[in-house]
Amino acid sequence: MAIAKELALQADYLTSESISTLYWGGGTPSLLSESEFGIILESVHKHFSVEPNIEQTLEANPDDLTQKKLALIKSLGFNRLSIGIQSFDDEVLRFFNRAHSADEALKCMELSRGAGFANISIDLIYAVPSQSQDDWKKNIESALALRPEHISAYSLTIEEKTVFGNWNRKGKLQPADENEAALNFITLMDMLEMNGYEHYEISNFCKPGFYSRHNSSYWKQARYLGVGPSAHSYNGVSRQSNLSNNSLYQKSIESGTIPAEIEILTRENKINEYIFTTLRTIWGCDLSFLKENFAYDLASMGLLQKMKDQEWVIQEGNTLYLTRKGKLLADQIASDLFIYD
Repeated sequence: MAIAKELALQADYLTSESISTLYWGGGTPSLLSESEFGIILESVHKHFSVEPNIEQTLEANPDDLTQKKLALIKSLGFNRLSIGIQSFDDEVLRFFNRAHSADEALKCMELSRGAGFANISIDLIYAVPSQSQDDWKKNIESALALRPEHISAYSLTIEEKTVFGNWNRKGKLQPADENEAALNFITLMDMLEMNGYEHYEISNFCKPGFYSRHNSSYWKQARYLGVGPSAHSYNGVSRQSNLSNNSLYQKSIESGTIPAEIEILTRENKINEYIFTTLRTIWGCDLSFLKENFAYDLASMGLLQKMKDQEWVIQEGNTLYLTRKGKLLADQIASDLFIYD
């Protein structure tokens, strides 16, 4: 199997670091057979040091998770599920061309609990064209009724080279306007926080103690290895991205070559990525870290004071945080604080 072979080729990428999270995603890994799961897991444990309390997440769609499949992945050591429910509205699911229905999403959660999974994340999408605020509230209520430990919610974006992008060009799709999207996000924050969820990253909410350890490592600049077509990796010095073409990826692996393009990170890259990732989280952006490691004195920027005056950000000691108002403008704020060498 190509992924198992790539793991062998990438054995030195993380040097001597042990692995604390293992995330199976980027498509539908739940469709793998028992033997395929076994081959990949064997390769992971053969070439890397794996911590005993590892967080092992499987990304799946509701229609993929049968009782038999859930029993299998539970037996393989998976202790967390990330389920792409997207919506509890059948009309919206048809709009997204999803294979599952709202009832199947509910059944999937029931089966997952029955299989013993006590750490489940679900995905939701908002700013859906023609969806009313009341319908969005009902979606959130449906999610809360299931009591997932974690909820990730993303605003629908219309990418140019996609079906939605094509529909938009032809006038068949009218995206939700910015005010509607902002109101959806405010409603989301209000309802989840009222029900005990911590808003620990712009798009992520969890019950206390259920942060995604895997995703949090990205935002905290931890090193990680991604394997498979289109996978990305980061080692603090560079980023690398694998080929997206399956055939070319497999041919490269068979020849013993890692099929990746490597980008060496500049000082500018490192500063801007640090600002962008940390400012999105409840842990905030450490201004002293930027000054000590990159000689970048963000605290002295006049623009930062303007952002404080507009109540977009607050500073406590040497740490900068987004306010509730600032969370609505997170990308813009980060971009305005970037350095351009």
